[in-house]
Amino acid sequence: MTARPLRLLTVGHSYVVALNRRLPHEIARVGGGRWEVTAVAPRFVRSELRDIALEVSTNESCQLEPVDMYATKHPHVMAFEFRLREVLRRGWDMVHIFQDPYIVAGWQPAYWAPKRVPVVFFSNQNITKKYPPPFSWMERYCVNRCAGWIGCGETVSEALLKKGYGVKSHRVIGYGVDVEAFRPDEGRRQRTRQQLGWDKSAPVVSFLGRLTSEKGLALLTSALGQLHSPWRALFIGSGPMQKSLEEWSTKYPGRVRIVGATHDEVPAYLNAADILCAPSQTTSNWREQFGRMVIEGFASGLAVVGSDSGEIPHVIGDAGIVVGEKDQSAWVRTLERLLEDKELRNDLSGRGRVRAEEQFAWPVIARRHLKFFEQLLC
Repeated sequence: MTARPLRLLTVGHSYVVALNRRLPHEIARVGGGRWEVTAVAPRFVRSELRDIALEVSTNESCQLEPVDMYATKHPHVMAFEFRLREVLRRGWDMVHIFQDPYIVAGWQPAYWAPKRVPVVFFSNQNITKKYPPPFSWMERYCVNRCAGWIGCGETVSEALLKKGYGVKSHRVIGYGVDVEAFRPDEGRRQRTRQQLGWDKSAPVVSFLGRLTSEKGLALLTSALGQLHSPWRALFIGSGPMQKSLEEWSTKYPGRVRIVGATHDEVPAYLNAADILCAPSQTTSNWREQFGRMVIEGFASGLAVVGSDSGEIPHVIGDAGIVVGEKDQSAWVRTLERLLEDKELRNDLSGRGRVRAEEQFAWPVIARRHLKFFEQLLC
């Protein structure tokens, strides 16, 4: 007699974007029929960046359960409609909450799930914070209620253990990267450079992410201005610092490009680069929680340089170079060395690609989740 598949329900407001459902898709795929996965996603999200209607994909391995959400522009108080309670009572073997436990949308599925069903929540909070009621009450409830929790990095685990989360089983499991979409591709590299109007005469230094001050753009642009070796710079992203970045770029005609890109376009732009910089800067209430740009740079075969803000050193490991986030002279020396030393760039390129494949490829991340879930069910 064949055992029935284990039924996993995963709940997350970010699942409104099809790309953000890659984890449940991969869990279902690598589960090999042992797991039946359903993702609860909002029908519509209004965010600071844009309004997003639920994106539906035909090639996902997981099932999709649309649910309305309210107040989605306000992360701490956004909430699922009451119908989520009905969905949670459909006989699941595990409920995975892809939300932090101190917000309403994280507390709701923990509270509404039947008590016999194990609950696992996710967090990317890597600063030990005290929240006022009722958020502190929700957080305490979720920790007491859960069978276990997952932090996206070592710094998340450290911060949460200081708050008493260690009373429950936990794992550090980072984000994943599509190593097929993000990969070294010489043909794509040539086409994208041609599109940008660049030849092979100078290495390209790239930045990927939101164009905001905490991402270290002031440090990076200042360092670039002090370099003696030939360089070009490619900034991939958008944000409040775009105008000032454009003004800075006028000092270097033809050498700087600023491009807004969809996620599908990012791999081609990264292929045009040689070096990826992640110069994130810690603030009073934020430090880099993971650094997806790092693993996308690794997978694309770039030499990666990152600051020591938050989780970046743990993500980079020995596959890139870590530089002090406030040490501008060290950033200048490091970039100068990389621009001059193609052999070093190639060495880091190879190490980064291996690290992406072995540590951060989506099937690897999905198997780590399944292993933890299965241990909790034993």
